[in-house]
Parts: sequence; C-alpha cells; structure tokens
Amino acid sequence: MDDKVYKLEQGAGQPARGFVRVRGAREHNLKNVDVNIPRDALVVFTGVSGSGKSSLAFGTLYAEAQRRYLESVSPYARRLFHQMAVPEVDEVEGLPPAVALQQQRGSPTTRSSVGSVTTLSNLIRMLYSRAGDYPKSQPLLYAESFSPNSAEGACPKCHGLGRVYDVTERSMVPDDTLTIRERAVAAWPTAWHGQNLRDILTTLGYDIDKPWRELPKKARNWILFTDEQPTVPVYAGYDLKEVQRALRRKEEPSYQGTFTGARRYVMETFANTSSAMMKKRVAQFMLSTECSVCHGKRLKPEALSVKFAGIDIADMARVPLKQLATLMQPYGDGRAGHQKAHPEKAIVVQRIAQDLSARLGVLLDLGLGYLTLERSTPTLSPGELQRLRLATQVRSNLFGVVYVLDEPSAGLHPSDTEALLRALDRLKTAGNSLFVVEHELDVVRHADWIVDVGPDAGRHGGEVLYSGPIDGLKSVERSRTAKYLFGQAVPPQQKERTPQGWLKLSGVTRNNLRAIDVAFPLGVLTTVTGVSGSGKSSLVSQFLVEALSLHFGQSHAPDDDDEDALERAPVETSIGNIAEGLDRLKRLVVVDQKPIGRTPRSNLATYTGLFDDVRKLYAQTNEARRRRFDTGRFSFNLPKPAKARVSSASSCFSCRAFMRLVQSARVRVTIGRRSRSSSKASRLPTFWE
Repeated sequence: MDDKVYKLEQGAGQPARGFVRVRGAREHNLKNVDVNIPRDALVVFTGVSGSGKSSLAFGTLYAEAQRRYLESVSPYARRLFHQMAVPEVDEVEGLPPAVALQQQRGSPTTRSSVGSVTTLSNLIRMLYSRAGDYPKSQPLLYAESFSPNSAEGACPKCHGLGRVYDVTERSMVPDDTLTIRERAVAAWPTAWHGQNLRDILTTLGYDIDKPWRELPKKARNWILFTDEQPTVPVYAGYDLKEVQRALRRKEEPSYQGTFTGARRYVMETFANTSSAMMKKRVAQFMLSTECSVCHGKRLKPEALSVKFAGIDIADMARVPLKQLATLMQPYGDGRAGHQKAHPEKAIVVQRIAQDLSARLGVLLDLGLGYLTLERSTPTLSPGELQRLRLATQVRSNLFGVVYVLDEPSAGLHPSDTEALLRALDRLKTAGNSLFVVEHELDVVRHADWIVDVGPDAGRHGGEVLYSGPIDGLKSVERSRTAKYLFGQAVPPQQKERTPQGWLKLSGVTRNNLRAIDVAFPLGVLTTVTGVSGSGKSSLVSQFLVEALSLHFGQSHAPDDDDEDALERAPVETSIGNIAEGLDRLKRLVVVDQKPIGRTPRSNLATYTGLFDDVRKLYAQTNEARRRRFDTGRFSFNLPKPAKARVSSASSCFSCRAFMRLVQSARVRVTIGRRSRSSSKASRLPTFWE
C-alpha cells in the first residue's frame, strides 16, 4: 500500500483523512497513549503478551465504538447487549461502527451448533421445507418444523434432546451394603433434609438399620419410586422400637413430616432448583439413553420422513462440510434437481444450493471442512469458533465497518494461514477496516500497518513503540517484535534429552481416530502436531486424559456448572488401552484453555490461594485478636463486613494497600519463610521477603 496514504497532515495536528485518532488512552496498563491508525487497511497490533495490545484494540477502540452505537438505541434495547465498560480515553475521532471477533468459547448449551452460528442450518431447513421429498399425503412443513429447538420440530418424547433421562435403583443406591441410616440412598439430600426423610421412614415402619440389600424388594421400590407423599408424625432421634412405642402411647411428636421418594426428589430438584450446585449434585444420579422415538435425531417423525438427496435433515447435519459442499455443487450448477412437474421447486433448490455452496466455500478456505453442522459449539476451540464467525462476516456484505479480531490464527495449522489471509483481504476489499491482535508472524507480515505495543508486559508495557508501515518497525530498538519479525532474534537451543521410557497406546478409536497405535516418550517435551481437525485433541485431550484419569482414580468430568446437564452432549465412547508405561507415572495434571474464574469475585490471588495466607496474616494481628476477627472477616466473598481494616504497630495498612504494594513489585511474597527484611516489609509478620 502506498506510504503516502499514511502520512499525517501538517499544521493542526489532525490525522490524515482516513485515520482513527486516539488521544490519552489509559485503559488497563496503557500509559496515556496517543496514536493514529488508518482505516480501510489491515492493521495488526503486536507486542509481547500483556503489553497492552488488547487494551488498545478491544478495551479502547471496540469499547468506544460499542458505546457510541448503544447511545443511539433505546435503553430497553441496550439491556440485550453485553456492554463493555466505558474506556479510559480522552478522545477518539474517526472511529466507524465496530464488530468484535474475540477468543472466547461459544454458548454453553449444546443446542448451539456450527449450523446455528453460521446460519447454514436456516438454509438447510428452508431447503427441506420447500424442496424436500415428502411422503404421499403428508402436508407441507414450515422451516421451524425441522428445528429441534422449536416446539414445532422437537421430538415429543425427548423434547429435542435426542436422549431421555431417568434414574435406577443402582444409580441412586450405589452401595447396597449400607443401611438407610448410613445413607444408602445417596440420591437423597444430605444434612437435615435427609435425616428428616429417614425419620419419616422409621415412623412408616421401615427398619433403617438393616442393610439395603436385605430389605424386601417391594419396600425398596416404594422408598425409591413412589409418588405418594404421606405426612406422618416424626420423633427425631428415635429408633424403630421407640417410635412404635411412642405411637402406641400417642406421645407428642417433634413435628409432622412429609415423605418424598428418591426418584421424585431427584427429578423435581433438577427441574425446579435455581442452584447450579444442587442441579449438578442430583444430575449424577440420572442416566441417559437414546430416545426410542427419534433415535437420537431430536426431531418429530414427520420432519424425519422428508428427504433430500435421499437422506433426512438429521443425517444431512452429520455430513462433514467438505462433503456437504460436494453434495450441493451439482444442485447449485443446475446439473441436478430438475423437476418438469414442479419447475418452481427446481428454482428454489438451485438458489438455496448456490447460497449454501458460497457460504461453505468460505468455511473450507478457513480450514473448517472437517466440521459438521450438528457439531456443538462447546466442543469447538476458541480459534475454530472465531473462524466460523469470521466466515459469517465475509458473507455479510457489510462495508465501512471496523472488524476487531483476537488472534484469528489461533489453533490454525500454518498450511491454512493463507486461506485466513484471503478471508481477511476479502473483508478489506469490501471496504472494511481490520484491527487484528496477533502473534503469528505470517499474519503480521501481511499487514498494511503495524501498531507495536510494549516494550514488555504489565507496568513495563503500555506504550506505543511504533505505528506505521511494517518496514519502519525494523529500526525500533526497543521493540521485541522487530527482532523476531526481521530474523534478529536467536532461538533458544534445546539440549537433546534421552527418553526415560515410553507410554504406549494401542488400538485408539475416538472421533476420527481409527484403531491407531502410538508411543509417547517420557521425561521429555513432546508436541503433537497436525492440521486442524486431524485428531490431535481426540488423542491427547480426550483419550489419553480419560485413560490416565481412570488409572489414577481421578475425575475427568468437565467442569460445567454453567451448562444444563440434560443438554450436555453424550460422551463419545473410546476404544483402546495403555499397553505400556503406566508404572512410570504417578500423577496426571491437565492444563487446558478453560477460564480459571467464573465470577467477577475471582482474581489471581483467590485462584492461587494467596489470599488464604493474607487473611490468616491479618487475623493473627493483635488488633484482629482483640476484636475477635477471624479470617472470614477479611474475605469479600463472605457476608461478614468486607471493609475490615486492621491498624496496629506491627501491621498498619489495609488489604488494598497490600495489593498496591504487591502490584508495584516492591516486595516479593514467599509463603512460609521468615523475613529477611526490606524497607516496606520489615515490620510485617513472617512470610514477607
């Protein structure tokens, strides 16, 4: 691109025509940044992790663009948006409307899929509705009837989930050697409610001190599966004989209690509780089986009876996008789908197929041809999800928009980078601006303009070191990016290590893996590579993690408190075993991309447990002991006063002051070690250094 476009006008200090002008940006670690960024260009924000790239691109530019847009809509409409905080910036001029494509996981429900994110499912449903082959005498179905997420299309038995859920005696009573008093009925609630149900059974004449397996079958079935809810007098703490004697004597009971069977308790709690913890607890006692009506396809029989190209819509959603594009190509070209009796039907088929082929072409260019329409978004990587959204924007035909992207190359094999760059170029050619936060050097080299932020992370960053065409970055000595971009950095040399053994897997079958054998060296750093969708995650993150978890007795269930357990996709069955090497392993630690905090109350100190020791420190001071403050008084997650502050000769600053001290790096915290004194920390109790 002609460098003249990027020169600043002389005189008033105003940017040249076609620039976004930022003055006084102070978001997060940005240090009162002034920068001019061109529009209608591919602008890449570079710098080390934590340097302030995202604070400038997303926290300032996108947040300001969103704020301006939302000011033009009604207050009611604003509530429907996830609004970012108002950025700390003095002035932003020349900023068009913006669309953000960030690194984030999709909707936590499996009802959100590749088809719904890309809107391809809408076209497929329209195709089946208007051009499908219907059985004789069956009336026309509208597009909604082909969606499992609508009342018109969902299977009446499983309600569009594809699976039905129930409980069994085995699931609710995992250990039948226990007595009811010993909580054999594990599905019942703990604490007082569970004790209440056990006391009610005693009043009803059941022996709660006899092992579960020795109770009559009729009694076990009634306790677990009855829908009856008798109300009886309860004598708290009495055994069976004492209760019977109290009833004969007509003693005054402790209270009147109402019984609830174990199955009824589980199902009602799951359906009605607002507590994610309670829902997750009772869900562990529920078993799922494939729906006998739709056979896992989630739709009504009427919708499944309609065919196109010889298959129903559920099977169409299971076809990889690459094969789906091949299937649709002849219909889009007009070589298939001719119907002399219904020429209007042929026109519908051709137009929808052409649109599908065009949309699928963009997805294939981005290396996503291995996905299927039914693939749920929680199973996608952040990089895959962002590329799906990018493909949707390429087909949106918008212009005059700023697209702000967060590492679109993440999870993308280098062989697919060129296709990503072609998609970005298409958006730019359509008259849009692209602001991309990126580390991948191939993407950086393709940029029209570089904004390099740094030089380092945190408080050592937050400066714009360079803003201009890529060649000019070479002369910026403080830039860490320039050294790698222009080949000046020397990569670290790794000493060759000899494997200490081998972890051998045999006959692994999972997703697209088919009976493969593989051996991992132990005691060395091993990387598993391959193009997107080749099976890397299926092998390592799924099969290997699950197999090792089973061996060590660890739980490998996903941490999905936010996800409705009924809408969780059934776990793919793995085949294979670890043939060798388990004797050399002692523990499994999984480090994945899931967010470490689920609430605004979570921070680095709470996640690492550092605040536990900080609270203990303050609770041990003389003033805290005098006021009888325990550690809970210094926690903002407990209902005790959150502004507790201790002032004494030995500790005279608050938790807020402590955090400021840590953030300024004037002390270093080491748990459990005696102080060797430092100017600020010399007056503090142990663990300061």
